[in-house]
Amino acid sequence: MIKHEPHFDTEKIIEHYTKKDGVPITYVCTSALGHEAQAMDIFYRETPHPEFGNRYFGLYRNAMSGDIMITNADRIEQAEFELVEDDDGNLQYSAHRHDYKRFENGNMIDGGRAYIKSSMCEVKHYVVRNGEMVEKKDAEISDENLDLSDIPEKDEQFFMRAKKTRLVRKRKTK
Repeated sequence: MIKHEPHFDTEKIIEHYTKKDGVPITYVCTSALGHEAQAMDIFYRETPHPEFGNRYFGLYRNAMSGDIMITNADRIEQAEFELVEDDDGNLQYSAHRHDYKRFENGNMIDGGRAYIKSSMCEVKHYVVRNGEMVEKKDAEISDENLDLSDIPEKDEQFFMRAKKTRLVRKRKTK
């Protein structure tokens, strides 16, 4: 079982946005989308938002004002998660680049989506697909299946950098 550490009461968020938007909302994970040092609670809706077009959204607190902020989190499907087993047999992940987790069993994980740092323990690789975290071996995608035609140029450049980062990660974890 994957253990998440959300910032907000996810049941209240789900209830609020399900009622507000008229479609079911589910909690996915708490994570940075890339190299950020702050994580957000990420939620999913099966149908794209009618005004903004995204299926994932993230909620976080603004570090300066403390206000709750909402953002498009569709990039979460391009991220990879590395998980290690904690003392209770649950799988845990580092939520952001400075989220260092160490367990009595000797396992540790750090780096969020920015990089992977672990103790010499078994690391499981997960991705998010259709609102669920799934083990990567069950969710392999190839470049030929990716449609980048509707992604703005700056986002496509981000995506290509993220792909290169994943290739570096793969080499480091072998």
